[in-house]
Amino acid sequence: MEQCACVERELEKVLHRFVMYGHQSEERLDELLRSVCEIRGQLVAFGVQDADLSVLSQTMAQCCKNIKETVQMLASRHKDIHGSVSKVGKAIDRVRSSSFYLNFDAEVSAVVAETVWDSPERQKYLSETIVEHLYRQGMLNVAEDLCQESGVVIDMSMKQPFLELNRILEALRMQDLRPALEWAVTNRQRLLDLNSSLEFKLHRLYFISLLNGGISNQLEALQYARHFQPFAAQHQRDIQILMGSLVYLRHGIENSPYRSLLETNQWAEICNIFTRDACALLGLSVESPLSVSFASGCMALPVLMNIKQVIEQRQCSGVWTHKDELPIEIDLGKKCWYHSVFACPILRQQTSESNPPMKLICGHVISRDALNKLTNAGKLKCPYCPMEQNPSDAKQIYF
Repeated sequence: MEQCACVERELEKVLHRFVMYGHQSEERLDELLRSVCEIRGQLVAFGVQDADLSVLSQTMAQCCKNIKETVQMLASRHKDIHGSVSKVGKAIDRVRSSSFYLNFDAEVSAVVAETVWDSPERQKYLSETIVEHLYRQGMLNVAEDLCQESGVVIDMSMKQPFLELNRILEALRMQDLRPALEWAVTNRQRLLDLNSSLEFKLHRLYFISLLNGGISNQLEALQYARHFQPFAAQHQRDIQILMGSLVYLRHGIENSPYRSLLETNQWAEICNIFTRDACALLGLSVESPLSVSFASGCMALPVLMNIKQVIEQRQCSGVWTHKDELPIEIDLGKKCWYHSVFACPILRQQTSESNPPMKLICGHVISRDALNKLTNAGKLKCPYCPMEQNPSDAKQIYF
């Protein structure tokens, strides 16, 4: 993914240089055209006199020099653009040659068990996951068609939250705060339990929208400020800033020290905050499980294909049997850490369902495999402290 981002950055540089080159070319050519027109106007107005030939010669020489310099400058910068374009090609080549690139000829089925989707139950789970993703994206008609064609039955109680979520988000994108405010007031106590500042930020944004209306909205803004009273303890400083901005309303907030209140990125931020808190109340993840799985697969698939190729070249049969565990560990980054992970300090391996973490009576935690290996004659001595104990007294713990 990093290589793809590199291609995008190089492409943005090229586009920026093209735009700058166009503007600079137009400016220099317009300047030269004005200079030539001035010289032509002088010749037409005064005619060519013997006494003026030296001056005319110098003027024409300077004009030719400017034209030559401009042509050289434009040619040089055009050459630089060619260099930037070639960098885009090289970046694409790096993506092609890197392990992150998979062309259509690659046989990706080699890293997937052939029977993974044979089970009707798994097919049903996959269809439900796709339908949920479509509901999250607001593609309601597509989701309904998929339900009909796949035979998946989605309860209305599952659909309704996504319908409401998309309705409010669509209104926020149109800079309409009323549906979101109604939802926040209805769910005020639950939002407070989450320590959410969504309702205050919605009121704050509505107040700022009134400030945009100028001095004619001053009275309405003062009246609306009463909505800040329940949030005075937690957001005192923010409220003081909002009220202070009223002093500059006559001259325009954009011309005052409070012009930061008018930043346009606040609408994108409020959409993200609403999505996060609404999903938290619904018991859903902020991101679609399908999109997370797809992104994880894009990072893991090239690595798995490489290890599969190595296994086949070295003829190491039995290393990978397509079970629930992978032959190697694949780092997906902290963004994909959703659960606590315990690594046994003795065997230096991550615990699993078949090898869970075990808590000893002394309080230290090791894996079950380590516990079995350390047991001697029915006794276990903790590897961290001298306490001897019965292995059967160890208790499995859950993260």
